[in-house]
Amino acid sequence: MKSTNLLKSLAVIATLSGTPHSAVQGQTGKVQFANIENVKVNDAFWSPKFKTWNEVTINDVLNKFEGKHTNAPEQHNAFCNFDKVAKGERGTQGHFGEPWFDGLIYESIRGIADYLVMYPDKELETRIDRYIDRIEAAQMTEPTGYLETYTLLKEPEHRWGDNGGFLRWQHDVYNAGMMIEAAVHYYKATGKTKLLEVATRYTNYMADYMGPAPKKNIVPSHSGPEEAIIKLYWLFKEQPELKKQLSVSVNEDAYWKLATFWIENRGHHCGYPLWLTWGNGKSEKWIRDAQYNAPEHGEHSRPTWGDYAQDSIPVFEQQTIEGHAVRATLLATGITTAALENHSPKYIETAKRLWDNMTGRRMFITGGVGAIHEDEKFGPDFFLPPGAYLETCAAIGAGFFSQRMNELTGKGMYMDELERVLYNSLLTAVSLKGDNYTYQNPLNAEKHNRWEWHGCPCCPPMFLKITSALPGFIYASDKKGVYINLFIGSETEIKLSSKNSVQLKQETSYPWKGKVNISVNPQKTDKFPIKVRIPGWAQGIENPYELYQSNLKGAPQLFVNGKSVPIKIVDGYAEINRKWQKGDLIELELPIQPRIITAHTNTKDLSNTVCIASGPIIYCFEDVDNPDFKDFRLDTNAPLEIIYQKDLLNGVNIIKSNGKTTAIAIPYYSITNRKRDSSHKVWVPKL
Repeated sequence: MKSTNLLKSLAVIATLSGTPHSAVQGQTGKVQFANIENVKVNDAFWSPKFKTWNEVTINDVLNKFEGKHTNAPEQHNAFCNFDKVAKGERGTQGHFGEPWFDGLIYESIRGIADYLVMYPDKELETRIDRYIDRIEAAQMTEPTGYLETYTLLKEPEHRWGDNGGFLRWQHDVYNAGMMIEAAVHYYKATGKTKLLEVATRYTNYMADYMGPAPKKNIVPSHSGPEEAIIKLYWLFKEQPELKKQLSVSVNEDAYWKLATFWIENRGHHCGYPLWLTWGNGKSEKWIRDAQYNAPEHGEHSRPTWGDYAQDSIPVFEQQTIEGHAVRATLLATGITTAALENHSPKYIETAKRLWDNMTGRRMFITGGVGAIHEDEKFGPDFFLPPGAYLETCAAIGAGFFSQRMNELTGKGMYMDELERVLYNSLLTAVSLKGDNYTYQNPLNAEKHNRWEWHGCPCCPPMFLKITSALPGFIYASDKKGVYINLFIGSETEIKLSSKNSVQLKQETSYPWKGKVNISVNPQKTDKFPIKVRIPGWAQGIENPYELYQSNLKGAPQLFVNGKSVPIKIVDGYAEINRKWQKGDLIELELPIQPRIITAHTNTKDLSNTVCIASGPIIYCFEDVDNPDFKDFRLDTNAPLEIIYQKDLLNGVNIIKSNGKTTAIAIPYYSITNRKRDSSHKVWVPKL
């Protein structure tokens, strides 16, 4: 882009990002999700898992960030990075871990905050408070509030990737965003404001420093801060009295402007380096030599971070979801979150276009995304090899994206894809014992293992973030009625109006059985709609764009007070609009029998192969169960028998194929829990 065009583009961005608060319509999607504190989960499938994650995984993650794991040297304590900064160390090279470790710690705190809502724990809360004390002490050594331990300890002259720094690696803005998100969640969980004050001070600095000229032209190379800062904006917008509790100034409108600048300024740069032509090495050198500061690039110039960071062209012109899959899904989540606030058609259309491409052309059957190891990125349309990369964090990012799209539109297909992530890609990320993890999640693999800890342990914090948020996704409401999104044993109360509310209670053995009982108890007898999601897979729609198809034979059934009611599906939900009174009961029967799935004919890597599913769960064949594993081919005409085995893998349904060769399939999420060097196949050749 020539510098004159760049300046014109930035002028437009300045206008868009500077939308006055009075023009912002407010945080209103099609539906409003329940707050996690208003949902009590009591579920045979999920509750034991939450117990393990709360009692084992949380402390395991914190201990390992402190370096307390097998053969870890004493200096492998990521929290000590804050202590060094607090002591005034700068440029000493004494930083442990990758540049994004600060962000991983903040992400862990965000997830743990939500767990504290579900499971109050004063000892754990005190532990987090001590970490926050160390974070605050580090920040107080910087007059601006800047706090990025890697940059301060290793490259203090390269703050925000400036002066020949490399923001794509440093993660300064990403880490700041994760701090902001952690602060909002921790305040909501505990009412404590120390981390919120640290984060607000940091946000004030960024809002003053970044934006249209004469501010600095800086956008997050790793997305995620976009949604985070909108959450901070919403917090102060909804609780203006909170400002008086802080010793720092608050300007929430400036935070909104910064969030939209970060989104709208993507793709607006000097046009160099040419990542695809020059390659990573030459491009990085061009940036480190600060050649973007040359006069011909203008005074408000910056380098492009390329397709990898969704920064080659303006995001509103992007037709397909590209680049690093975690960054891409988190950017899309941020765009959708912003659309909840500004209701901008270009935001909404962009989010929908990216989601459609991701789900209809680039999503794996387990909900995983990011096919290619190099740059951890999306591949082209229909490139879905069974041995693909599939980073855990990318699937979680896709899950958050789908959840926000459901919130924005009220359409069930988005919740279908969140459910796909939850029961497959998410659950496989942590071992059944809660202390070993996966980074890559290939659908077919030989000698696959989980790891105790990783040089880049980004996945466990993301896991804590989405699992702790999960109770809030079960129920939603709009101005007319309520939505049942996920089938999880639980209770909630939803306000219908100033004069009425309704208590809902689910009882179910889902996903092992298809029956869901929903008790409806309004405070007063009243007419309103209850919308019960009918999953696409239960309608024979394995994917909304026919990326996958199944041979499902059964159909869902719906009853109210024992009487069958016709299922009229609108936007993925069966709407029951009647006068409800205390003691009413909805019964949903979903077809859980095994089904065989095939992929679109354009997915050449999956031709002549099939996989098996039951309900929301994708199955696979593991070598420990199948002596003929290497040569196994599935007879698609053979009967498939589903059997619950309570003593296997903490209790699972297995699927038994009774063809020429007997074979046993287990849920994909349960792989590599019984032996090391395990091999498994989701996609198998068919006879």
